[in-house]
Amino acid sequence: MTDWLEHSVLVEVETPIDLVWSLWSDLEQMPRWMKWIESVHILEENPELSRWKLTSGAFEFSWLSRIIKVIPNQIIQWESVDGLPNKGAIRFYDQHDKSIVKLTVAYGIPGILGQVMDNLFLGRIVESTIQADLERFRQYALSVQSR
Repeated sequence: MTDWLEHSVLVEVETPIDLVWSLWSDLEQMPRWMKWIESVHILEENPELSRWKLTSGAFEFSWLSRIIKVIPNQIIQWESVDGLPNKGAIRFYDQHDKSIVKLTVAYGIPGILGQVMDNLFLGRIVESTIQADLERFRQYALSVQSR
């Protein structure tokens, strides 16, 4: 039995939606701003699939993810198809000269592990980490725009 935990965070980025979209939709660049993501590799034989590797201290997880929905400048939605169970979406909101980026991530924790761990504590760590990731993305987008 797996319990699912879900977190949503957002950030306002003072760049146009086209730039925000082009940076985020290049999945292999995500380790630039996502602290725990060590690598993302798009599968050449099927570009809807990507292999992800997450590391944090002594922990290392990997999974194969499938893009299940793309609407340019609006949403990228995914789900894992093997490895670490996760799913989510990144949504983009055009505010003319700025953009809102909202990340929702859900991940599965085996029931036995959920009983051992304090889910609220784990949730706070994950939420603060992905919020910091979005802040790093904001800084990255601003630096790209100023080039």
